[in-house]
Amino acid sequence: MTDTLEFFQSQRRRLFAIAYRMLGVRADAEDVLQDAYLRWQNADVTQLDSPEAWLVTVTTRLSIDRLRAMKAEREAYIGTWLPEPMIEMETAESPEDVVERADNVAYALLVVLERLGPEERAAFLLKQVFDQDYPEIARILGKSEASCRQLVHRAKTRVQRDQPRFSVTPQTHRQQLQRFIEAAQSGDYHRILALLSPDVQSASDGGGKVPATFRPLYGADRVARLYYAVARRIGAHISYRFAHINGELGLLRYYDGQLESALSIVTDESGIAAIYTMRNPDKLKHFAAMQDGAA
Repeated sequence: MTDTLEFFQSQRRRLFAIAYRMLGVRADAEDVLQDAYLRWQNADVTQLDSPEAWLVTVTTRLSIDRLRAMKAEREAYIGTWLPEPMIEMETAESPEDVVERADNVAYALLVVLERLGPEERAAFLLKQVFDQDYPEIARILGKSEASCRQLVHRAKTRVQRDQPRFSVTPQTHRQQLQRFIEAAQSGDYHRILALLSPDVQSASDGGGKVPATFRPLYGADRVARLYYAVARRIGAHISYRFAHINGELGLLRYYDGQLESALSIVTDESGIAAIYTMRNPDKLKHFAAMQDGAA
């Protein structure tokens, strides 16, 4: 029992990465891992050719089943549903920190993955993120190699069409975020507008618990007016801090010193291309609890 527990724990990071990227919510990913562990306890591991492959298969299939079961729940969600962000404060980094962050899937990609079917999403992640070959993907999904190739092709086409382009250096991205902070705090509509790509999109998830735009906003004028209105109404209470959101530099917004939202901001050569704002307190509570514990 000790050996099987230790082996499961040795695989836990990889299994969580699969479940989180499939489901977009930390608690749901943890539930999948709990179910996978219960099955692992009941398995005859001595008969497994590859215990690691067995765990990856079980975790992926459980994630697919859970994603299907959650479809109705997400369709009934109040407002826009966005994935739970994985947030880390910006600190002095070791080389290991940089490598670990490089393994993250960009938040904007997670948003796009929400538009894929469960099996398409699984096939895409297994191939593009976890670098599995097609025979292995076919075994995991219980499909033919040809079907899996088609799933990945369809998913890649959708992702390439819908995902915002990333074409600026990290330094330029930081500079654009800094200018955004200054413009958003200034309450100057034209200053905000000048930073936005003409076809910028902005989506906000309040989960029906806090105010948020009910549907995504499209176009520089509408998005600039939103931040202009926020600055005019509560700008004196607002402050921003840099943080890593799913491995990329983003912003945390505070109201009178209390975390109020996390902003994943996509920038390209034309300016700010997309803003994904997480305001749902349920999807911020894990990071908020970590901050409280570190205080």
